[in-house]
Amino acid sequence: MYDTSKEPVWYGELRTARGNTILIHDKEFPEASAGRIYLYNTVRNAVIEYAEDIVKVNLHDLTGEELSAAKTEYDANWQAARAAFMQQHSGWVEAIHAKPAPAPRKAKVDADDSNSDDDDDDAELEVDSLDDDFDDWSDDDES
Repeated sequence: MYDTSKEPVWYGELRTARGNTILIHDKEFPEASAGRIYLYNTVRNAVIEYAEDIVKVNLHDLTGEELSAAKTEYDANWQAARAAFMQQHSGWVEAIHAKPAPAPRKAKVDADDSNSDDDDDDAELEVDSLDDDFDDWSDDDES
């Protein structure tokens, strides 16, 4: 049964009534539509989007001997098709592998600057000026 969790590139066989085909799955492929999966089809020499529920039951792992033979026979075409596919989907691939931008760091305050009285004096002046202009607006006096 097909299991792509073991290897970054999975080689397997799709067994159908029409015949058997070697398929390759690469974990680096972008995600397909919901419920679908991208697989390289060696007969068509193309990466094709399959309905995962339909093909999953028909995908089978290759034996060690079959795997070696498949890699030897299909590797060159696979690499060329993979490169073309990844180029077409480069925006998706970059988004998948993008690293989040680091959060901006706060500037360090020098000890000399933190002891400066310039900023504190301005704040006091503003507060003092607000106190001078304050009128009591309550309605208690107007009875």
